[in-house]
Order: sequence, then structure tokens, then C-alpha cells
Amino acid sequence: TALVYHCVDCTRIAIDERFKTMQGSFGAVYYNFPHSGAIQGFFDGHPIVNWRHENLMRLFFRALRSFVKPGGCVKVASNMGAVGVRYSYIIGSAMENEFVHVETVPFMEWHLHRYGRSYGDKRDIHRRPDAKNNQSYNAQAAERDMVYCFAYAPSGDMLGTQHIRMPPTLKTLKHCRDGPFKNLQGTARERLAQQLHHRFVTEVSGTHVG
Repeated sequence: TALVYHCVDCTRIAIDERFKTMQGSFGAVYYNFPHSGAIQGFFDGHPIVNWRHENLMRLFFRALRSFVKPGGCVKVASNMGAVGVRYSYIIGSAMENEFVHVETVPFMEWHLHRYGRSYGDKRDIHRRPDAKNNQSYNAQAAERDMVYCFAYAPSGDMLGTQHIRMPPTLKTLKHCRDGPFKNLQGTARERLAQQLHHRFVTEVSGTHVG
């Protein structure tokens, strides 16, 4: 049998009551195709939103330090051409938190690659996972999907506070001329800037790690 938890924030598991008895007990962690969530109107690589993907990886690996056993493995799958969670974010964040990069292997050669993929958003309403042919998800070429493999090698030294990317300022958002701001003027532009700024500040606030 397996116990499945839903609605888990992987950047805040250190303060999730469901995990309070699991410190130092994880032998393996898999994270397939991480994504911080789309911001309507912006593509993943846009500087207004891309910082969120880098923070996701930094906070993910920092949170794992409390739960992965020394020598435990972490495997993160992502497309080598991804502009959201880029391979450099994955590898760099792991190294910052004493997870040693062991190898990178093609996802389709990994023994766990046979599962039905989904988009994780409204596109899944009209698509069903196709575990056999994996044709329900075709946004990125499967042959470019990679699995980045790491081993936890804690030195015993106390690490400093995890550095994260800060969101754009309200002034920057107000002056943005593309994405969802492209055709907005006056009050509508001001309102959207305020909404996004509040959301972004909320995302980087609070306690993330133990």
C-alpha cells in the first residue's frame, strides 16, 4: 500500500504538519517536469515571471535537506530546452544545497518513463492520459526530455539562508508593455499590476524551509 498526499507545496514541506515525523527518512525523491504555474499572458521565459521557476528549484532542494537521508537520491525530469525550469536552475539549486550531480540520462531510457503525462492545467479537460503512447502530451519533443540525478552529500556545515530571486517591483509591472499588459491602459493596467504584485510578494513571503 502507498499513502498519497495531495496539495503539497514542495517548497514548504518543512512546515507541513503531515511531514513532521518524516525528517531524515526519504531515500528517494522524484520530481517530474516541475513548473511554478503559468501566469496568463506571459510565456515561461519572460523575465517578469521566470524568477518563479528558479525559486521553485532553490526552495525545493533546500526543503529536501531536512528529509532526504545522506546518500539518498533525487531525480528531476525536465526538457533540455525548457525555458521555465531550466536545467541550469535544477543543477545550480541542487549544488547550492549539497546535492551532488551524479548523471543525466534521457527520460525515455528511465525505467519509470511509462506513465500518462498531463499538462496540469485547463488543457487536460479535453485530453486523457495515454500511458501507452504518451500522445496526450506533445508540447515538447520526448527525445529532449532528461532526468537529472543527484545524491545528497551533506557536509555537516551550517548553510546560510537560501537566496531567492525577488519579484519585479510594482513600478516595473506598471511599465510592462507586453504579455497581458499589451492592450491595457489607465485603471485596468494599474489594477493588473497591483494584482500581480500582491501575488508575487505573497509567493516569496513566509517560511519556506526548516
